[in-house]
Amino acid sequence: MKNLSKTIVLLRNIFPKGVFTFMLFLIAHHPSTAQSSGKLIKEGNKQYQQKKYTEAEVDYRKSLEKKDNPFIGNYNLGNTYYQQGKYEEAKQQYEIAGGIKSTSKENLESNYHNLGNALLKNKKYEESIQAYKEALKLNPTDNDTRYNLAYAKSMLQQQQQQQKNDKNKDKDQQNKDQQQKDDKQKQEEQKKEQQQQKNEQAKQDEKKQAQQNPKDKISKEDAEKILQALNNEEKKTQKKLSVKEQTRVAIEKEW
Repeated sequence: MKNLSKTIVLLRNIFPKGVFTFMLFLIAHHPSTAQSSGKLIKEGNKQYQQKKYTEAEVDYRKSLEKKDNPFIGNYNLGNTYYQQGKYEEAKQQYEIAGGIKSTSKENLESNYHNLGNALLKNKKYEESIQAYKEALKLNPTDNDTRYNLAYAKSMLQQQQQQQKNDKNKDKDQQNKDQQQKDDKQKQEEQKKEQQQQKNEQAKQDEKKQAQQNPKDKISKEDAEKILQALNNEEKKTQKKLSVKEQTRVAIEKEW
């Protein structure tokens, strides 16, 4: 078992934190299932080492169909997603792996660490901090996890500060927009008030003029009546003049 332990540690050093093969572990603990899911996991590990992550993903998925080693299949599948930048998919696989009760303390610690990494990449800093804390509960001396935890806390502070700045910026813009709206409304009210004053002044001037010249202000109907009366009077006058003219001509003497 000492050689087995050394091999696992060596493989762990080759890959990123927690990304190591479980092939020898499977052979030692599950000899009856090694030929089924174990071979697929071994092939997946080989592809993973060559950075052929999509090919490794296929092998790990096939191993999960055997249902012999669900933690290993889900955990390694999460690692392939992580290497491809599919952090949300990686997170889901790590969560599935972490929910398997038969998982060892060491494997669970690695799973929490990588879960924290996936969350960190997705800028979910609060959640990543919690994942790193869970990993440290299982292995308080892990310096990699301690470093990532400190980094996640720093990024969270920056994120919160940025959100605060954005909030203040939005508030300033809202205040500016409101001030412009208030100024525009004030101008419209002033304009309306000035127009009302102008209309009121015009009415007062018209009323004043009417009081000074009451005879000059007559209705249209009265004006028509007066005009008709004048026309009638003029016709009468013309008629009288015409008669007088005729009479005068009639008494004219001949020379």
